[in-house]
Amino acid sequence: MEGAKKFGTFAGVFTPTLLTILGVIMYLRLGWVVGNAGLLGAWLIILLAYLITLCTALSMSSITTNIRIGAGGAYAIISQALGLEVGGSLGIPRYISQGLAVTMYIFGFREGWLSIFPDHPAFLVDLVVFVILYAIAYKSADLAIKTQFIIMGVIFLSLVSIVFAAYFGSMQFATEEVVKWGTFSGVGGSTNEKFWLVFAVFFPAATGIMAGANMSGELKDPRKSIPAGTLWAIGVSLIIYLVLAYWIARSATEQELLYNYNVMIEKSFFPPLVIAGVLGATFSSALASIVGSSRILFAMGQHRVLPKGEWLEFQDKIGQPRNALIVTGVLIFLTMLLRDLNAVAPLVTMFFLITYAMLNVVVIIEQQLGLISFRPLFTVHKVVPWIGLIGSLLTMFIINPTISLVSWAVMIFVYGILSRRKLETKFEDVRSGLFTSFAEWAAKHTADTAHQQERSWKPNLLIPVTEGSALQGSFSLIKDIAYPKGGAVLMGIDNGSYQSLKEKLDYVSKSFKKDNVFSSVTLMRTESFAEGVNFGNQALGAAFFKPNIVFLNLAEREESVNDFIQVITEARRLELGVILYSPHPRAMLGQQQNINVWIREQSPDWEFKEGSETHDLALLIAYKLKSNWNAQIKIITVVENSEEHAKAKNYLRELIDLARLPIESTLVLEGKFTDQFSQAPLADINILGIFPGKEIKHYYDLSMEINTTCLFIQDSGHENIFA
Repeated sequence: MEGAKKFGTFAGVFTPTLLTILGVIMYLRLGWVVGNAGLLGAWLIILLAYLITLCTALSMSSITTNIRIGAGGAYAIISQALGLEVGGSLGIPRYISQGLAVTMYIFGFREGWLSIFPDHPAFLVDLVVFVILYAIAYKSADLAIKTQFIIMGVIFLSLVSIVFAAYFGSMQFATEEVVKWGTFSGVGGSTNEKFWLVFAVFFPAATGIMAGANMSGELKDPRKSIPAGTLWAIGVSLIIYLVLAYWIARSATEQELLYNYNVMIEKSFFPPLVIAGVLGATFSSALASIVGSSRILFAMGQHRVLPKGEWLEFQDKIGQPRNALIVTGVLIFLTMLLRDLNAVAPLVTMFFLITYAMLNVVVIIEQQLGLISFRPLFTVHKVVPWIGLIGSLLTMFIINPTISLVSWAVMIFVYGILSRRKLETKFEDVRSGLFTSFAEWAAKHTADTAHQQERSWKPNLLIPVTEGSALQGSFSLIKDIAYPKGGAVLMGIDNGSYQSLKEKLDYVSKSFKKDNVFSSVTLMRTESFAEGVNFGNQALGAAFFKPNIVFLNLAEREESVNDFIQVITEARRLELGVILYSPHPRAMLGQQQNINVWIREQSPDWEFKEGSETHDLALLIAYKLKSNWNAQIKIITVVENSEEHAKAKNYLRELIDLARLPIESTLVLEGKFTDQFSQAPLADINILGIFPGKEIKHYYDLSMEINTTCLFIQDSGHENIFA
């Protein structure tokens, strides 16, 4: 929006991030942490928490300097990297948890307020605070930022009050008298458990690094502001926490630290200022969460992750996401009615940690793929995202294993729902690179194997096309041959401007993809159909995922059909299978219930010989059609004299058994092979071998004689029906 005000690093990122980190835990729980763990133990807990936070912030900085991030902060980053399904599966529960966080901050403000004015009605305090917060956020992000400047001033004055206390003698204990390692007498469990329990209490203080990133859509330069503002906020807040821990350790006894949550207020030079700091910290955290969560909802509306996305993405003339703010306000008000959020409070921290984990995963994937598109202006060592990821996951299970599993389950559940919606993105995500790299890895390892991949064979059809109508007429058959694991490369052959042909092929290719058949389009500009197909096959011979069957359609143009023999001959040389499709003009594919497969005479031995003329491809294609049509297959062969009838019957029976084919019906006819087609049993399609030396007209006439659509098939030598 032209009227939307954009913010810089200090106002848009540093201020909300710092204020969210310097929250209630700093004022009311840091003393308890020091009392339990001792000064060195408290410093260790602070440094461990900040190590995870810092690594995640570094990962986030790396990824934000590599992409043009839109609105939504971490949601936008993860969506652009791993797709809308993953982004939405995290964004939706994170948005809800942000709403819960606002309510918890309001409740925290109320508790602080009631400590000063105990006679005020609790719900009325909550309601007034909510109305003020919502009014500021709804007015504009600019007003919210200005309000946070005031709160930052209050927090600064509260810290000055602590400095004054230190100056005027509050640190009554000498450094050597301070307890270095605490006894953890304020918590239960073994010593090891106690340490991690105290860590779990403190860690939420370090989860505010996303406050600035959530404003990504309203920053002048998010690529520079998010890394700089976030890292400065982390650095400043870390120093404050370490210094405060040192001050309180020297200012209070172990008993005071353990059992008096207000010890920091009481030991300060001017307690009302610190109380104001507590209230300001909860208020600013709530305000940052309202503004940030509404931007997440707005971004999900833009990407149509949620229903009514066009309504959620509405902005007024100054760029405020009004409708997203309305929904956010309703959510917060409803959660306020619950009155007690202790049961769901851990979910808030869990979704922060899942967000941290996923941000680190994005950088790990990008670094491992090594794609040329990953050129961040802010680079990090490969160990950094791994520390962030492992630390985030361990912290989740340290805090609450059950809630951790529930959080991941919620995310997976939402992902499953979004995956079914087939969301369309306007940007390319890293998944294409991930799948490509995996395919390359698999291709290299497969190419190193000494044996042919007969067990993993699947039909990958090369379909030469000169006009779209012939292809559309054979669409159903091609799909049933290729589905579900095969593919279809549509090769347009034209000698002029082939834009019209390309549009037709693209349309059909999309139809194949909708039916879960992988398809791609290529075009050859050439005067000769045979040259175009043969040169294409020769060029594709070096590819790993190359076509293994050439599909020729007798419904193509006459000048193209006249070149089919050259294509079939070259395919034999290139060891490619061939399917010659002869559609019957009246019968077409019939009811798709019966398939006849004709096998040439194997006399005199009727034995399976390696390297002999085979019928593997014909049987494999018949099996594919049977599976997709739910049809019946009949295998037919012909013997020239009755003495071989029993051998032939036994051969067919053994063939079915060894090939594990679900076929019960066989037929042995007597006479010349080419004279028996008129006696063919009724079927919707007949599958036969290609006859060496025959002209193309022969196949058309044969289809008319049998009175069905026919497939004439030539093996490549790489199929194996017994594999």
